[in-house]
Amino acid sequence: MIFRSLLGALASVAWIAGGAGAQDLSKYDLSKYPDWSGQWKNTSGIQWDPTKRLGPAQQPPLTPEYQARYQASLADQAAGGLGDDPTGRCIPHGMPRVMTVVYPMEIVILPTTTYVLTDYTIPRRIFTDGRNWPAEMDQNFNGLSIGRWEDMGSDGRYSTLVAETRGFKGPRTYEASGIMLHQDNQSVIKERFSLDKADKTVLLDEITVIDNALTRPWTVVKKYHHETDPNYFWHFNDCGEDNHHVRVGKDDYFVSEDGYLMPVKKNQAPPDLRYFGQTRK
Repeated sequence: MIFRSLLGALASVAWIAGGAGAQDLSKYDLSKYPDWSGQWKNTSGIQWDPTKRLGPAQQPPLTPEYQARYQASLADQAAGGLGDDPTGRCIPHGMPRVMTVVYPMEIVILPTTTYVLTDYTIPRRIFTDGRNWPAEMDQNFNGLSIGRWEDMGSDGRYSTLVAETRGFKGPRTYEASGIMLHQDNQSVIKERFSLDKADKTVLLDEITVIDNALTRPWTVVKKYHHETDPNYFWHFNDCGEDNHHVRVGKDDYFVSEDGYLMPVKKNQAPPDLRYFGQTRK
């Protein structure tokens, strides 16, 4: 019955499936896959490591160069700026930050692709069709995720989805305090999704980031709680709608309610107006 419900839902998600909705699903044994349907919520905050507070308490294992950059970002934010957090300018959150799941998440399991959907970012695809890494990748904020199913139990179902993600573009951060990933975008992100053995209403995502801004791999475990209210609803979030943040050159400004450019930091200089004529008096 679970998988009949999943098949019925495919019509509504076919547009994200890149043609997968037109596959002959009858040739696949969908009973091999776990039931992770419904809505999943993060209840532990917007910080990267859910066991620690947002900001310096995260104690990210950064190289001296990126630790100095992080300190400068924190100082800029304390003065009213955005620091190294790019999301105020509507730059996508990307991986791995998207897996903080600020807005509720839905997981759609198809035979060759698993979709991670939230109103926090564009859909994320994890390909489980046995493909290899391409010689060239189209870099994007979510990267390219290739995975496989593991740990088949006595019930004949897999219980673990293992994924690796590469092929990024930036800038990308772990959280709003501005902890940066390396600007070379050579990150490798490994994940293990599985239900908590002690509580089947909790989905775990063990995430390990290997990145040149780190002195060692950084591993955290995200926990997502299944929404039990049958009348749950989905949020709509569009960063571009009514966004008042403006970046001019290397500085951030803000557009006031009456439509004028205003500073975000005390004693901030006006932007460079080299392409305008005389300043209006």
